[in-house]
Amino acid sequence: MKARKPAWLKIKVLNGKDILFVEKTLLDLNLNSVCSAAKCPNRAECFDNRTATFMILGTKCTRGCRFCNILKDKPEEINLDEPKNIAKAVDLLKLKYVVITSVTRDDLVDGGAGHFYNVSKVIKDINPETSIELLIPDFKGEKSAIDKVLNSGASVINHNIETVEGLYPNIRIGADYQRSLNILKYIKDNNTNIVTKSGLILGMGEKEGDVITLLKDLRSVRCDLLTIGQYLPPSSNHLSVKKYITPLEFENWKQIALDMGFLGVSSGPFVRSSYNALDLTKQIEDGRCTI
Repeated sequence: MKARKPAWLKIKVLNGKDILFVEKTLLDLNLNSVCSAAKCPNRAECFDNRTATFMILGTKCTRGCRFCNILKDKPEEINLDEPKNIAKAVDLLKLKYVVITSVTRDDLVDGGAGHFYNVSKVIKDINPETSIELLIPDFKGEKSAIDKVLNSGASVINHNIETVEGLYPNIRIGADYQRSLNILKYIKDNNTNIVTKSGLILGMGEKEGDVITLLKDLRSVRCDLLTIGQYLPPSSNHLSVKKYITPLEFENWKQIALDMGFLGVSSGPFVRSSYNALDLTKQIEDGRCTI
């Protein structure tokens, strides 16, 4: 039986001038945001705060995760103007912290890691005081690709685990649970100064014990920051939601994760991997936690 959407999942309607300014900036510079592509419930709020998560390497993905709204199709050519245009957008929006993500590009030799590197370097050239978080795909686990993002100047590298291991075959086609853990481990093993981050979505059929195992697995590879959010199907063609997690349950998961040693945790129905990313990072910087 289809679960009924609860009252706490109502989204506040916003339509301010800053939303229009962000939309125009993206349009004028021919840039994509994961906010729009993934139908993020926080899109209006983030745009109203003059921030966005930039999505590089096109809008077509070479995989087809059953929870994701990004289209699986033949990928586009890489936009070589993207690095400088994102740097311009960062300047126009006066961003002191920027999150860059991408579609998965299994068609590229390095999975697009070199483009991540170029984007980061150009942002730093034009906006040297801006901190960068990279939300990366798995690059098929290729260490040479991961090395590129390690050397990009990013202060935070995020790779989402998304769900528990038992649901991977049905939900994360082409992904591998252990490979994702190994990526986070490799990053930490090779640069302890980089903050590592991951995220998971609840409500897709996971069991509580499996979530505990997932959290322990992330801590075993020294993952620093964690986001936990509610799965909301982008359309009727996507995986149906199995359970709506209550706000109290999200608070309980946050405390469990903090007790395990995560340095910062954002947990709630509308939390996504790049939602209020700066505030989550500040849980370390403000001294409430230390690496």
